[in-house]
Amino acid sequence: MCGIVGIVGTSPVNQRIYDALTVLQHRGQDAAGIMTSDGGKLCVRKGAGLVRDVFQQQHMLELRGNSGIGHVRYPTAGCDGAAEAQPFYVNAPYGICLAHNGNLTNAAELAEVLIREDRRHLNTESDSEVLLNVFASELQRIGTPRVTAADIFAAVSAVYRRCRGGYAVVAMLIGHGVLGFRDPNGIRPLVLGRRSTRKGDEYMLASENVSLDMMGFEMVRDVAPGEVVLIDEQGRLQSQQCVVGTPHTPCIFEYVYFARPDSIMDNISVYRARMRMGERLAEKIRRLHPDHDIDVVIPIPDTSRTSALQMAQKLRIKYREGFNKNRYIGRTFIMPGQEEREKSVRRKLNAIEHEFRGKNVLLVDDSIVRGTTSAQIIELAREAGARKVYFASAAPPVRFPNVYGIDMPAASELVAAGRTEEEVARLIGADWLVYQDLVDLVAACQHDDARVVEFDTSCFSGEYVTGDVTPEYLARLQEARSDAAKAHRRESALKVVGSG
Repeated sequence: MCGIVGIVGTSPVNQRIYDALTVLQHRGQDAAGIMTSDGGKLCVRKGAGLVRDVFQQQHMLELRGNSGIGHVRYPTAGCDGAAEAQPFYVNAPYGICLAHNGNLTNAAELAEVLIREDRRHLNTESDSEVLLNVFASELQRIGTPRVTAADIFAAVSAVYRRCRGGYAVVAMLIGHGVLGFRDPNGIRPLVLGRRSTRKGDEYMLASENVSLDMMGFEMVRDVAPGEVVLIDEQGRLQSQQCVVGTPHTPCIFEYVYFARPDSIMDNISVYRARMRMGERLAEKIRRLHPDHDIDVVIPIPDTSRTSALQMAQKLRIKYREGFNKNRYIGRTFIMPGQEEREKSVRRKLNAIEHEFRGKNVLLVDDSIVRGTTSAQIIELAREAGARKVYFASAAPPVRFPNVYGIDMPAASELVAAGRTEEEVARLIGADWLVYQDLVDLVAACQHDDARVVEFDTSCFSGEYVTGDVTPEYLARLQEARSDAAKAHRRESALKVVGSG
């Protein structure tokens, strides 16, 4: 999962893109980058690390211009080095920069065609570079001396025909403007905002509307699935619907885990969706354990707090903050390598003994993926003196890999894959475990006049909405995503650096 931003302003945009990326930092902590356009000249800074670490004052001064795009990244399959920091750039045609959130399911086939037929060079293993070169290749085919809006819409229409998967994109044509587009299923989010100034209107594209709010932009709307939005350097907005008739199926895991609670995505409040997840999970606990002996409900910070509070109210049980969180440790789910994840849990969380000693506690988390974090947190609770430790997940069992931009591990590393809930409970050390039912999760998100009938629930159901995910593809993905494969790539990279 990544965060993307694009701004066309009436004054320099460097600080605003930087600030917007810090608001979206939860979507990726591995790398960050900004590219701006200044009178036809490209200005760029990107690198590995958090936004605050990548950009220093001298870098910001060099990012001149009134339009630009930015990106924060966490590493997906095959993309865990500094060379894959985005945005990417190609000089022909016109000079194009691109930042991407999501994953192309046919990236390997596209790369082969790009090299063999389109005669384009690919420098990384990133599918974002593939997407950029597909777009550039299609613009090159049109071949007009000066690109027009019609040319851009035609090129993105061709991208839609060639590229499959889940993706949200911001791109910048040097000296022309910024565009954004979203996959035909709307799996990955993208929103449009506007701000009026004395010099004219400014526009902003971003992964979540909270970044618009922080920058003083008014939310205009979500970019529609299969739609292209173009803002030229004069601040004129044009859009075109390039794909119609495809079911709108946003990723439900955005509401469970990735998005900020104060975001509204596809007219669905993430906060209210999480409240409803807690309410429905409480109802399930009442059905399964009507004579429960829970003394206190304790969330695993931060994303489960909203659900846990509603659960406590529904169950009429005390709610307590039982863990103190070190906010300077990254999100363990998106950390590369099992060893690093295991080390980080105890560095990140510390149990408040008073809330556990002699009590039967219900721990609430947003989801259980590998089970490593859950097992260590349960161990922390027992060490703090808990008599019994129960566990509730606001999401159903994660049994299948996500192929649309969330780097969930190989299926063999998912703790719920091929196991019953009782077996998972034993593995993580819980006295009992309750998962949210998928029908209840969907119902929790189908509110707020969103007009979203379906969601991508593939990591829970194994049903992939794009219809092109084969067992062979999943086998290749497992090979690329396993911790062993990632460790091998890191070792290879270190050997290359050492030999230099």
